[in-house]
Amino acid sequence: MQRRQFGVIGLGRFGSAMATALADLGHDVIGVDGDPERVRQLADVITQAIELDATDEKALRAAGIQDVDVAVVSIGENIESSLLVVMQLHELGIKKIVAKAVTPLHGRILEKLGVSRVIFPEREMAIRVAHSLVMTNVLDYIELSRDFSIIELPAPETFVGRTLKQLELRPRFGLTLIAIKRRPTAGGPEVTTVAPTADEMIQAGDVLALLGTNDRLNRLDEALKR
Repeated sequence: MQRRQFGVIGLGRFGSAMATALADLGHDVIGVDGDPERVRQLADVITQAIELDATDEKALRAAGIQDVDVAVVSIGENIESSLLVVMQLHELGIKKIVAKAVTPLHGRILEKLGVSRVIFPEREMAIRVAHSLVMTNVLDYIELSRDFSIIELPAPETFVGRTLKQLELRPRFGLTLIAIKRRPTAGGPEVTTVAPTADEMIQAGDVLALLGTNDRLNRLDEALKR
């Protein structure tokens, strides 16, 4: 995996979690915030944790933010500051900017300002939890669009001991099995097989990642409940 450099602007709950996760994945992270305590807490976790006013372009430049591959703006609560920071990052020439939004209007304005991706953390988490409550067989749910999603679910007993060719997931359910998570040995590391072949046999304890329309995923969940 190529090592990349990220800038995280705003080190609240979302920003600090993002910065820590990126650092854990082996990337360089510059985190900035105006709160000295937030900066102190991440000082030994990420590459650089800097106390500064993120709306000040000169301060951002002095911190080296203009050199990052991706900038993440996690100042959601103060919408004015969020928009000002995005504008400053554009002025610094950063091509990829990801920004947290707290309202639909905030999100639309960020899109108008040309951010690469707008994130609604609370809404996205609420959607995932809601689907896990409704689709009781599902371990995780990732919404790709209004119509398509990916779900992870434990291999049903009726699938165990059968190959993908025998299961006929696409003809029967209109779904694509994109990955299988498996622990070859008890207590050992998890191994993920991406794009498994038709001859791959499902084993007890496997976790299946399935891609399809929301309607077809719901149909599978209902079929498994019966």
